[in-house]
Amino acid sequence: MGLGFSGDVVDFYHRYRRGYPAAVFDTLADEFRLSTADLAADLGCGTGQLTCSLATRVAGVIGVDPEPDMLARARRAATERGIGNIGWLLGADTDLPALRALLGSRRLGCVTIGQALHWMDHERLFPELAGMVRPGGGVAVLTNGTPLWLQSSSWSRALRDCLERLLDTELTRTCGTDEPSQRGYRDAMVAAGLTVRDARVDYHAELDPEQIVGGVYSAMAADQLPSPARRPEFTRRIERALRPYAPFVEQVEVRLLLGRTRSGDV
Repeated sequence: MGLGFSGDVVDFYHRYRRGYPAAVFDTLADEFRLSTADLAADLGCGTGQLTCSLATRVAGVIGVDPEPDMLARARRAATERGIGNIGWLLGADTDLPALRALLGSRRLGCVTIGQALHWMDHERLFPELAGMVRPGGGVAVLTNGTPLWLQSSSWSRALRDCLERLLDTELTRTCGTDEPSQRGYRDAMVAAGLTVRDARVDYHAELDPEQIVGGVYSAMAADQLPSPARRPEFTRRIERALRPYAPFVEQVEVRLLLGRTRSGDV
C-alpha cells in the first residue's frame, strides 16, 4: 500500500516540510462555512502539518495516509501539541469505503488534500468525495509551493543541477504544482459537480542549507535516501553548490482549488 515514505524519511518530512500559513485555514473556514460542529478529513495527511492546524477549526478531523510510519509520527505530533480531536486511518484514496463506513450518516464539512493528489486517481476520487460532504461543504486541493529544485531562483537552479549529478537523473516531477496538472484537477472537480474557485496565499521565507538539504531528503523514498554514512558528503556537495547564491529566499505561493457543493445538495 505504501509509497516508500518510511523510516528516516518520516523524520525529515516532519521536520522540514513547510506548514501552512494561518490565512489558508481562514480561507477554508470561510469558503466551506466550517464550524466547531463539523468533521473534516485530510487525505494523504503525511505527518499532520495540515491535519493538526485544521483540527483547531472543527469538531474533529480524520487523517488518512497509506504509510504507517507517517501516521505514527502524525499521531505523536498531535499529542505533542495537545490536540486530541484527530483520528488516524491507515489507507489510500482507494479506501474511501472504509472512511464512509466510519462516518455512517454523517457528512464532512470539508476534505483537504495537501500536495498529495499526484499520488491519487483524482478523476475517480472527486465524485466519491462530493457525495461525502455536506451541502455547502467541499473539497480543497492545496499546493504549498513548487519543489525546492524547480523554482526560478539562482539557488534553486544550482540545487537542481547538483541533485541531477548526484542522483544521475533528470528532475522533472512537479508534484502536481504545474499548470496542466492544476487544470486537470479543476476540470475533474467541475465534472464531479463541484463549484470551483481558486485562492492564493503568498509568503516568503529565508532558508538555510540545512533546511534545503532536509527538504530534499523529505522528498525521497526510503530506498532512495542516502545511507547515514553517505549523507555528510551528499550534504557537503549540495552546500558547496549553493554557497555562491546565498541568501536562499523562497517565494512561496500556496494555491487552493476550492470545490464547493451547492447549498441545496442532499
